[in-house]
Amino acid sequence: MATNPTAAEQLPVTIDDVRAAHLRIASSIVRTPTFISKTLSQLTGAAVYLKFENLQFTAAYKERGALNTLMQLNPQTKGVIAASAGNHAQGLAYHAHRLGIPATIVMPTNTPTVKVTQTEGHHANVVLHGETFDAAYAHARELEGERGYTFVHPFDDVRVIAGQGTVAIEMLEDVPDIDTFITPIGGGGLISGMAVVARAFSEEKGGKPIEVIGVEAELFPSMYNRINGTDMPCAGDTLAEGIAVKEPGVITSGMVRQLVDDIVLVSERSLEEAVSLLLQIEKTVVEGAGAAGLAALLQHPDRFRGKTVGVILCGGNIDTRLLANVLLRDLARSGRLARLRIRLQDQPGALFNVARIFDQQRVNIIEIYHQRVFTTLPAKGLITDIECETRDRAHLDRLMTALTDAGYEASPVELA
Repeated sequence: MATNPTAAEQLPVTIDDVRAAHLRIASSIVRTPTFISKTLSQLTGAAVYLKFENLQFTAAYKERGALNTLMQLNPQTKGVIAASAGNHAQGLAYHAHRLGIPATIVMPTNTPTVKVTQTEGHHANVVLHGETFDAAYAHARELEGERGYTFVHPFDDVRVIAGQGTVAIEMLEDVPDIDTFITPIGGGGLISGMAVVARAFSEEKGGKPIEVIGVEAELFPSMYNRINGTDMPCAGDTLAEGIAVKEPGVITSGMVRQLVDDIVLVSERSLEEAVSLLLQIEKTVVEGAGAAGLAALLQHPDRFRGKTVGVILCGGNIDTRLLANVLLRDLARSGRLARLRIRLQDQPGALFNVARIFDQQRVNIIEIYHQRVFTTLPAKGLITDIECETRDRAHLDRLMTALTDAGYEASPVELA
């Protein structure tokens, strides 16, 4: 990867394009901060700088590319149309309405409700069609032809790529010492634009090249497949639906091949942990795709240890119910929330006696589930599931030891 390092002039998007985009859109977007995270730096062994693109008005970086494109359209356009899982939709709808341009957005039917309602809140006409981005995309192209709209691609457009690259300009202006970008990849628009900037800044400073590392969810390794010639499946219910793209762009694939140094894959568990950590440590809400950069740091620490890393928190539009599930699952994995399955005798005082042990260990009981019928135990036996709250894993271990010492058969109900 990152082949032909002297071919910058052959790229469809240049550093001049990105700089022009930055001048064009600067007055209408939020210049989001780039802050070091001391805690995450200690945790990962890298100097971690976070770019808070979740603080854009629509809570995602996608505003940049959408606005850069809208500002270059023919003034006589009948309207714009796009296919999007959410963030491109909101960015395009918001700025189109602000500029007085009608917008229609085609979304997959399984798009999180928060993204649908927020897009409609920006005065766009939302059409739900198909279960995947590809189905929504095909329908949007049909409507484009039928109604004479201008299609604005979420990633495979040089104007969009240039707009997304403005993220890197701001990061390097704020923190010139960044030597590695860790960037989520869906269709490839963001990483393509950022890689153009990384190469140009490296050449202008005459120093060591800035490394550009892409991140994809293990369930959707589409760009990884394209670049590495692999054929891993792209399917599944990923937390990072914002980068769940089955087919990356044609333009972006070529740029990634030339400019990007590596692509790493991250698990759903790492994505969940990253979302939870960002809320706990940085007090900031991100969606799964927005946490992909931190997930890469957590899952591949040796790859980034000792580096000065720029991580883009590219979006914050996550369904609140999903966020609650992620946080509760993280509490369970850390031992602060547990469900214990305990075998008891069906006789008076059985539950009282086991509850005394929880009291002695200062463990808070949240819920109790008695099961007498649907069990393989003898008729005089029962299974009790007790959900409880502990301080940490060591506290939970002490409770388990106390239950065992008291003669109870107890086991934790583990998460996947």
